Amino acid sequence: MVEHIDITLIDWSRAQFALTAIYHWIFVPLTLGLAFIVAIMETIYVKTGNPEWKKVTKFWMTLFGINFAIGVATGIILEFQFGTNWSNYSWFVGDIFGAPLAIEGIMAFFLESTFIAVMFFGWNKVSKQFHLTASWLTAIGANLSALWILVANAWMQFPVGMQFNPDTTRNEMVDFWAVLFSPVAVNKFLHTISSGYVTASVFVLGISAWFLLKKRHTLLAQRSILVAGIFGLASSLFLAFTGDGSAYQVSQKQPMKLAAMEGLYQGRQGAGLVAFGILDPSKQQGDGKEAFLFKVEFPKLLSFLGYRNPDAFVPGVDNIISGGYKPQFDHVDPMEQARTFSAEEKIIRGKKAVAALGAYREAKAADDRATMDLALQELKANFPWFGYAYLNAPQSIIPNVPLTFYSFHIMVYLGFYFILLFTVVLYLAVKGKLEHQRWLLWLSLWTIPFVYLASEAGWVVAEVGRQPWVIQDLMPVMAAVSKIDATSVIITFWLFAAVFTVLLIAEMMIMIKQIKLGPKDGGTK
Repeated sequence: MVEHIDITLIDWSRAQFALTAIYHWIFVPLTLGLAFIVAIMETIYVKTGNPEWKKVTKFWMTLFGINFAIGVATGIILEFQFGTNWSNYSWFVGDIFGAPLAIEGIMAFFLESTFIAVMFFGWNKVSKQFHLTASWLTAIGANLSALWILVANAWMQFPVGMQFNPDTTRNEMVDFWAVLFSPVAVNKFLHTISSGYVTASVFVLGISAWFLLKKRHTLLAQRSILVAGIFGLASSLFLAFTGDGSAYQVSQKQPMKLAAMEGLYQGRQGAGLVAFGILDPSKQQGDGKEAFLFKVEFPKLLSFLGYRNPDAFVPGVDNIISGGYKPQFDHVDPMEQARTFSAEEKIIRGKKAVAALGAYREAKAADDRATMDLALQELKANFPWFGYAYLNAPQSIIPNVPLTFYSFHIMVYLGFYFILLFTVVLYLAVKGKLEHQRWLLWLSLWTIPFVYLASEAGWVVAEVGRQPWVIQDLMPVMAAVSKIDATSVIITFWLFAAVFTVLLIAEMMIMIKQIKLGPKDGGTK
């Protein structure tokens, strides 16, 4: 079924979407976290009446506004691409995927866009309490925007609450609450926003450390470090907790992604968690070679984290391809048992589902009710593997293992580093010794790019790890792409690359200029 697919079109469409998503995610995490940090600082100002806290609040609010404006521009382009580059996907599941995006636009975006005006221009025009409320509602609105977008993304990872309509060849939502409260959606939302909180905390910490190094605005820096340190430490601990929950959901719903995250080719009971490892770049599925040139692992920890049982069997890439292993899920229902079918069997069943859909439509045109009923039964029985019909070989379901493995481990290493950094900085700040630790101040400043690296690495794991699926098991990327000229995608890729790079450089220049200027004096007005 894929011989007529333009591979160049697929690759460049994926590249364009990845480019836009990567740039967009540079701006979003800072918005999510800095909005709450600003609201916390303003709360302290309102409670204490200390004008210095107003100065602190307005300084970070200015940086928040710069970042927010550019983030909106990239986000709009990202959503437009579902209609331009991924129209087949939008047709197939638009009734489901479009709902949370519509709610995001109607509710969350208007909430934050309404109150952000009061937040920036309402000083001395509204009461302190109303202005504080506007700041909190702006922060809540920004995070609600993230909620609905992440619900849509989580549904792609674990499609629930829907049914397929053979008359329209579209999936339709039948249970909104199942989509909203999917365990994958809940964990993805909590893990992603806490990542944004850590990003913003590191940003505030790093800039404040620079002020201390330059011996400028030391009072602002000291107070900002206390807020960022407490907020960052709490957020980084919660980030680790939600990361465990997200990985648990991956083990239950996307075992191939888990295998890629750990470089696990041959599954085993009591599987260890790789603490550090170097993959053999020549390793191929089914070749019998050891996957690692070198590794250090924690015994049985992967089994425990993935299945809450230190002796559970964790399937590797080879097992998922060949199938037949015993599932280790909490509650084994027929669908979960069926996930252990071989990839070849799933391809066969996917082709049966597509054939049954074709038979149904032909029978409907001929008004043959009996054949329609039989075709519907066949379609329903095999629909969970509908997307496999587009795959040419079982190995097509293997994602880029090295990229997923290294991205995952970089994210984890940096996550624990952030916990340590916040702990040490906060301890020394409370003791009044932080300003004398210039090495730690420099380290805090240079941690800013690493927190962005960790955040981007998390999305690489989430999206690369589930390839080739745009909707897990139901639609591969090759079936989702629009039928357009690849040349137009290539041209717009480079145009977007240029525009986004200019926007990023512009934001960095404006940010740096604003940081060097520092807060405005006399922040009592």
